[in-house]
Amino acid sequence: MSAVTPAAQPGASQQAVVEAALVLLERMGLSPADLAAVPQARPAVPTFAEYVPVVSAAVTAGTRRAYGSYWNRITGQWGSRRLDEPTPSEIRQLMAHIKTHVVPRRNARGGRSAEEHVVAALRCLYRRAEDDGLIAAADNPARKVAKPRRLPSTRRAVPDTRLAEINQAAAATGNDPELDTLLLRLHTETACRRAGALATRPQDLDPDQCLILLREKGETVRWQPVSPTLMSRLVEHARQRHAPPGGQLLRYTSGTPITSRRYDHLWTRIGKQLPWVRTQQVSIHWIRHTTLTWVERNFGYAVAHAYAGHTDSGDAGATSTYVRASLSEVAAALAALTGEPHPLTTTEGW
Repeated sequence: MSAVTPAAQPGASQQAVVEAALVLLERMGLSPADLAAVPQARPAVPTFAEYVPVVSAAVTAGTRRAYGSYWNRITGQWGSRRLDEPTPSEIRQLMAHIKTHVVPRRNARGGRSAEEHVVAALRCLYRRAEDDGLIAAADNPARKVAKPRRLPSTRRAVPDTRLAEINQAAAATGNDPELDTLLLRLHTETACRRAGALATRPQDLDPDQCLILLREKGETVRWQPVSPTLMSRLVEHARQRHAPPGGQLLRYTSGTPITSRRYDHLWTRIGKQLPWVRTQQVSIHWIRHTTLTWVERNFGYAVAHAYAGHTDSGDAGATSTYVRASLSEVAAALAALTGEPHPLTTTEGW
């Protein structure tokens, strides 16, 4: 067998190139470390005032709604500064400033939520800056600031007698009791979030099967069963208040679409009638807790998970993939809740 020459050995030619490059660097008075120290060319880093509108236009409407006010505050404080200028310590100072200047709300918890949201808003902003090649991940100051630990929610299920008091107060007060009682029944039957109700359109109603299409946070979309009584009220509401098929369903008597302010006024008014509502800071999300708690106690976790429109596996892990509840099971839970038969349920098995 003939001997293998060094030039024929695998990688020999590559080694020769490396050695030649090292000789050339030595003649130039440089080392490989000098090359690594040269900063990579990146686009010019914009200011917060320049970059916040770019990010705001690129995110979803839900993200913009959640972080928009905080981006405005960040711009108000750091508008003329470049993204690569603030340090983690300055972010913590900004958190403290926003916490002390938070707008007091009915369910305020000392500005803790505002601190959490400003960190989340900055992380969203800087994550986009990383994707756009404006900063390196190692230079992202928002990564080095921990979010405040979220406190346990004070929301809980409302007893039947208390829920009846809420509905009676809504029906007996205000300038549009028909709208307010419709809102409460919609949330009680579907356990939807406020944004889901506001996003509902007449074309999202399926009267034949008593289903309503809910579009909620995270761009999730699901069909949710409702009772025949609620469906007829929703259809009549759209007809009487001239809601276009592709427009918002819930409207004032004038035909103007309602906003989240209607909910704020509703609970303020109910709180004047029922002091415990004001004291405990009850909101429409308590209705969601009430319905889902009842469903879980009577129909189990899988049905409650589907009823809520949750898409995550949660603590159930991979098992939830195999025990996912069907739409007919959700309809059966609704039928038991309202005492009305639903088109998607059958007498067999229920």
